[in-house]
Amino acid sequence: MTTIKTPVELLDHWAEVQGDKVYLKQPINGQFVEFTWQQVQTQVRQIAGALRHLGLKPGDKVALLSKNCAEWFITDLALMYGGYISVPIYPTANIDTISYVLEHSQAKAIFVGKLDYWSEQDPAIRGDILRLALPYETMPAQYQWQDLLTLSTPLVDIPYPSLDDIMTIIYTSGSTGKPKGAIQTFGSYCWTCQAATKDIAITQKDRLLSYLPLAHITERVAMEGTSFYSGTSVAFVESLDSFVTDVQRARPTIFFSVPRLWSLFQKNIIEKVGGYKKLNTLLGIPIISSLVKRKIKKGLGLDKCRIFGSGSAPIPQAILSWYYKIDIHICEAWGMTENCAYSIINYPFNPHKLGSIGRPIEGCQIKQSDKGELLVKSPGLMRGYYLNEEANSALFDEDGFFRTGDVCAVDDEGYVSITGRVKDNFKTSKGKYVVPVPIERKLAQDPHIELLCVIGAGLPHPIALVQLAEGAKLMPRDEVRTSLKQTIDDINPTLESHATLDALIVVTEPWTVENDILTPTLKIKRHVLEQKFTSTVDGTRGNVVKWEDEL
Repeated sequence: MTTIKTPVELLDHWAEVQGDKVYLKQPINGQFVEFTWQQVQTQVRQIAGALRHLGLKPGDKVALLSKNCAEWFITDLALMYGGYISVPIYPTANIDTISYVLEHSQAKAIFVGKLDYWSEQDPAIRGDILRLALPYETMPAQYQWQDLLTLSTPLVDIPYPSLDDIMTIIYTSGSTGKPKGAIQTFGSYCWTCQAATKDIAITQKDRLLSYLPLAHITERVAMEGTSFYSGTSVAFVESLDSFVTDVQRARPTIFFSVPRLWSLFQKNIIEKVGGYKKLNTLLGIPIISSLVKRKIKKGLGLDKCRIFGSGSAPIPQAILSWYYKIDIHICEAWGMTENCAYSIINYPFNPHKLGSIGRPIEGCQIKQSDKGELLVKSPGLMRGYYLNEEANSALFDEDGFFRTGDVCAVDDEGYVSITGRVKDNFKTSKGKYVVPVPIERKLAQDPHIELLCVIGAGLPHPIALVQLAEGAKLMPRDEVRTSLKQTIDDINPTLESHATLDALIVVTEPWTVENDILTPTLKIKRHVLEQKFTSTVDGTRGNVVKWEDEL
């Protein structure tokens, strides 16, 4: 642990050895605004000095509410440099979540930046919290970015943070209730970032692209963190409308995404080619196949990418297999806010283990409890939840392994598969327990389905709630119904009698972050769907497929 350097030490290192090289690339009006390592170092010291001038003391909590941008990195480094504890908040968070996190964390100030709905979020920030604005259109603030850069003398010649110091409090996405604040030290964060950089062999020659929310630990480790330890450059995305253009311009060599985006990419690829059948035909012609694959990668801006990854939520094996056919080898990874998001990964990519999350990284130990729960131990583990002694008392077993809440299977080669969540299991009205995740994995193989959730607490049998894939929404309803009914008929005989599906319901309203059905990391809130649909679907029997408007 003592050999690990903190991000602010590394910032000084890179500013000294390659200070004139570009570190951050921020698109503004379609053009990159570039920041060298020396420029970033200068602004970090200026922002840290401004915070001291405004009366903030080391150890104070400072929140950060913004979409990804170069100034997010600079602010984060300034908070580390000044000894402040950062509290990142998802840029899509609603008023209740923002209010809760600010109050619970006891934040003294907040940086606000690139936000799509800042006028709706504005009331969540109390008047006694100091507002500081990044240089973008955002909510009213007492100090603008340019003010902060000239407000005081730069903060210099201060001790580097200790690895035991608290670096950040990262709030979970709240898939099962109120968000919990995971306390991560410099030691836990830095060990994980250094491990990821070493394992994936990231160097100064790589190009990173940061677009997944930096408020989530995955992006903060995989993109921001590895840039500190590799000295490589990072580009950002200007907006959702310019996403594809920004990716094509950045041409990243490493690209991590989430299942939802991989699914959308798949849909767009198929539509541009002219359908599943035409694409499969082209891929079956040797010379044409290579040209098509190269054109697909170039169209996505990923023709120079050497590593593809997926995390934050389970990705259907069918999607992984489809991408494998077009030479995009997606390495599925597993982690949690509580262990800095990097513990298990299918890297180097093993096509024979699609559907598994891979093997533990070096330095990470795993084991299973008597009930099959995955237990993890590594230097990347959090210290505990902030101001939550009740939850902390049950976090670790007697050997210091963290109880993840995930149920898993481990094969003879050490590859891990997640088979469920301890808290997702429910009891039907017949008194039988059902484990929904394995059922959902089987249903997810149907290409007409994009999102799904199996519910059934208090019902005679489970019922699947389904959101159709974009292509399926355009197809005749009877045609889709026939396919979905066949899927149920194929799956039910493989299930225990008490776990067979009574019905599959195609829901009408899209599941989004805005209507509180998805978390900011696009996980489904099962308890929200249970509350919304249980009474509506009760009484639907006979292995039927129905649309919500047919109930």
